[in-house]
Amino acid sequence: MAVAAGLALLLAFPPYGWWPLAPVGVALLAAATHRRRLRAGAGLGFVTGVALFAPLLAWTNLHTGYLPWVLLSLLQAAYLALLGVATAWVSPLVDRFPPVWPVVTGVLWVGQEALRDRTPFGGFPWGRLAFGQDGSPLLRLAAVGGAPLVTFAVAVTGGLLVAAGWWLVQARRQPTAARWWVPAAGAGAAVLVLLTGALLVPLGGSASGGSVTVAIVQGNVPRLGLDFNAQRQAVLDNHVDATIELAGQVAAGARPQPDLVVWPENSSDIDPLRNPAAGARISAAADAVGVPILVGAVLSGPEQGQVRNAGLLWRPGTGPDLEQLYIKRHPVPFAEYVPMRDLARMVSKQVDRVRADFVAGTEAGVVRTPAVVLGDVICFEVAYDGLVRDTVTGGAQLLVVQTNNATFDVAEARQQLAMVRLRAVEHGRPALMASTVGVSGFVSPDGRVSDATGFNTRAVVVRQLTLTEGRTLATRIGMLPEVLLAGLAVAALAGAAVLRRRPG
Repeated sequence: MAVAAGLALLLAFPPYGWWPLAPVGVALLAAATHRRRLRAGAGLGFVTGVALFAPLLAWTNLHTGYLPWVLLSLLQAAYLALLGVATAWVSPLVDRFPPVWPVVTGVLWVGQEALRDRTPFGGFPWGRLAFGQDGSPLLRLAAVGGAPLVTFAVAVTGGLLVAAGWWLVQARRQPTAARWWVPAAGAGAAVLVLLTGALLVPLGGSASGGSVTVAIVQGNVPRLGLDFNAQRQAVLDNHVDATIELAGQVAAGARPQPDLVVWPENSSDIDPLRNPAAGARISAAADAVGVPILVGAVLSGPEQGQVRNAGLLWRPGTGPDLEQLYIKRHPVPFAEYVPMRDLARMVSKQVDRVRADFVAGTEAGVVRTPAVVLGDVICFEVAYDGLVRDTVTGGAQLLVVQTNNATFDVAEARQQLAMVRLRAVEHGRPALMASTVGVSGFVSPDGRVSDATGFNTRAVVVRQLTLTEGRTLATRIGMLPEVLLAGLAVAALAGAAVLRRRPG
């Protein structure tokens, strides 16, 4: 059952997208760990975690060897081991008060994700239940309580399924019991009510009446893999050439004139502020298209041996606008910087591939262009609730995710696009993802994807987007739902502790 739970959860995520299996996976793990000893609960949770995360994160081993993939998968599985312990621990509570089983299941999942999203080194939120619901009615709940509420709803649905099945089995063991089907039918009805109720949640902010036309340039790279850094001039040239071609098409009337062009992360790994030739190439592209370009650049400094991952607005005629510069706030540990480098080197000398540590920025990614205010996050930052919300509370009208998937594969890109869909719904804003190699595309405030590109291809897509204003409930209340639900998880664990202390 634990293995089946992990595989069911896996199939809920892209590229599979069988979202109804997520509650099934939750139910199977809850059933497998119910009334188990704590050590068994930990083992079963760990098995589920390995069955989920090892294949879900397989894209991490494409160009770095097996060790990072194995270590990351085992670390994430350890959090599901803790969930298995917690689920086994609360068994006396749900046995004593069976109607609370679904809610307890839900809050324990939220608590586990809250911990995993923050520890260690800032956490790794990949594989949250909410990120596997991009095609589900439950996605709409993101507008009310963000990703934590969607996770809670998925886990509650799984809790209803396991409770219905458990009550059904118990009743059939006592065939003389009257109306044994009532609690099972009630749980099934609650699932339908939850899914139907989610469809009633209104989506999107109120239209402001304004619109903006945006072009995404996906320049592609000569070769996939970690050596994209060695190809940095070719990558920059690809994005410059594609933008100049777009300008020619606009002049010929074949394409609409954009108000803004977005390049992906790592589109200029040559620092254009220090390398005049790189800066001249970007200026040529901006001058040709006649509008600002949001460039994904690697900038040197501020200290010797340090670099910054940046979104930099480059204006036609005047060049870089250093007032409109976003520095990535959450660099990826062991990929963009190496914590405890000497110790990490003892595990694998591969960490020395990271020659210069990326320095974290301190300001939210609010980038103001003449046509629209952008909420910029870079690559994995889209998985972190607060980093995206900060841009919207700072005035962002359009969410932008600049990413580089050249070291991964199409499965990772589609998993990331699912997160963009959730963020668009959560904050009632149009959004886009711009990737070096794909998948790039636009997302409307109701979560629909338009003009998605292929993977490992060169493409330019242009779309007019309707801007929205106002804030969703999720934007206004921020992390409050997660705090409340995680608090209830702690209360459930404490309540189970009280019951375990009672004799008999």
